[in-house]
Amino acid sequence: MTSSATVSVIIPTWNRAHCIEAAVSSALDQTHPPLEVLVCDDGSDDDTQARIRSMADERVRWVSGPRGGRPAIPRNRGIAAAKGEWLAFLDSDDQWLPDKLARQTAVVEASGNRASCTDAWRVVPGHGGRVPLHGGMTGPLTWKMLLTRNKVICSSALVHRSLLKTAEGFPESKDLTALEDYALWLRVSAMTDFDYIAEPLAAYRDDPAHSVRAVGADGWSQRITVLNDFLAWCDRASSCVPKDYVEAARRQLRTARLRRVARKMIGWARTNKAPE
Repeated sequence: MTSSATVSVIIPTWNRAHCIEAAVSSALDQTHPPLEVLVCDDGSDDDTQARIRSMADERVRWVSGPRGGRPAIPRNRGIAAAKGEWLAFLDSDDQWLPDKLARQTAVVEASGNRASCTDAWRVVPGHGGRVPLHGGMTGPLTWKMLLTRNKVICSSALVHRSLLKTAEGFPESKDLTALEDYALWLRVSAMTDFDYIAEPLAAYRDDPAHSVRAVGADGWSQRITVLNDFLAWCDRASSCVPKDYVEAARRQLRTARLRRVARKMIGWARTNKAPE
């Protein structure tokens, strides 16, 4: 059965002229054709826009904006401009397999859930071959499963637009740079499970040295930042969040703070170890 779901594809980009056409083409070539592909620029000064214009497909829309330096900003511009019932996110250096959207729209229509994600092939520049990024993980992905670790690959995510207003889109705080997708998935998963397709349906380019992940806080500090953001959102959207989720997040926050203190103490002890 062919799905009637309309999908807007949102691709944030900044100076990715060398790979943007491959990303856009992988979205256009879906067996479930997208309604539109929004290329949301973050102030590029290379020829990214010229390359997009040359593709000459009426479904491709260029959404311009000044340099913000955080992926959340152009993604949110795309959310605001999107016309589809469903929103699919694709990073400008990643690609989709042809039946990704068809598989996902069929799954969510069968389950009634309002979000979906898939596994992806992990592609490391300069290294041959590819392996599944998760491999062996099963779903659906619930909020409690996502609480301990982000299991949603951003370039695989499909979310019903009805959730994005309540979830408030990707948080644009500088502290959440490179964590904004995890913060959003926690909010979304408090309202619906993610249907998970274990088969890799995207190619994920793992190149942190050339991405916003190149510089970041330690793992426990990042976790504290995400949990603080979730709890602040819970205060604003209390009617949408089960009370036991709030309590569980608070417990996780207390644990993360203790772990961060312990890590710092161990680091201090090693640095100040008396000579033998």
